[in-house]
Amino acid sequence: MNDEAFQSSRRLILQAGAAAVAAVAAGALPAARASDEKILIGYWPIASGLPLYTALERGFFKEAGLNVEGVKFASAQQVAEAMISGRIHGSANGTASAVLALAEITSPGLFKIICSNPSNYKQVLDQFVVPIGSPIKSIAELKGKRVASGPGIQNVTLAKIILEKNGIVDPKVVELPIGQHVPALAADQLDAVYTLEPTGTAGRLKGLTRVLENGVISKYVLGAPDAPWFGGSASLTTTFLKERPDDAKKYIAAYAKAVDFVRKNPAEVRNHLDGFTSIDPTLVKEVPLSGFTMYNEFTASDIGYFQKFFDVFTERKIFSRAVPVKPLIYAG
Repeated sequence: MNDEAFQSSRRLILQAGAAAVAAVAAGALPAARASDEKILIGYWPIASGLPLYTALERGFFKEAGLNVEGVKFASAQQVAEAMISGRIHGSANGTASAVLALAEITSPGLFKIICSNPSNYKQVLDQFVVPIGSPIKSIAELKGKRVASGPGIQNVTLAKIILEKNGIVDPKVVELPIGQHVPALAADQLDAVYTLEPTGTAGRLKGLTRVLENGVISKYVLGAPDAPWFGGSASLTTTFLKERPDDAKKYIAAYAKAVDFVRKNPAEVRNHLDGFTSIDPTLVKEVPLSGFTMYNEFTASDIGYFQKFFDVFTERKIFSRAVPVKPLIYAG
């Protein structure tokens, strides 16, 4: 992706958000109105959306008297745009936090974070992956190589930062859907990818790829291998919180129940990845799981690292203004 295309990607969510708000006001788009019984939650089909999948499959929402439906999108950006337009009531874990922040800039007061999914070198989500037979042994050796990342401005930005931190000046990164990462590496179309699990696990078990390095965001962007990277977040729109407060409280309680169940039953809940993601059922037992932090579990240190992550995007002028994290977290 060249610089012009990269900046176009940044502008897309801002322009689409403004257009969506205008369209809803004009009645051109269906909005998720307060009178609707159903609660629509957007998700990107990756492993970190597990609490939503678990709550749906285990009937936690039904037990709370709620009619919740997960709505699958091809990217976190599409989830954010649907929230701005009022077509869904919130996002599941795994929705890129930086993309949500861009949506907040477009539509101030849009949402509140109810849960986020931290990862690092222990709770693996982010990684660089290379072909199984590649001679490359470090990220620094990717200078001049063909490198791709997952789709969206968060993935591209982070991939470039990691490459820069490893001494690569003006790195070039191509956007590619995560499902195509392993095939592209195996077909010798790429030398490396910045990607998210289960890519590394899937490629390893198929004998096609190997992980070059795990937990790269914590190490190179946040400055500490064990720092929590809150790369994705579950949220509810403030409109939903204000117009349906009772349903919102029930939803959050059911979501928290799912998070607790995931923590206590990691082997059992892996089965819920099948059907919601493209992960092969034979691989679900091997996929690493990220952590989950509910709104009332954030520590001062957590918020500090979360803010440091957002500040990177402000420094790079991808965010047009600073986005304070703490006010975005649901207060109960």
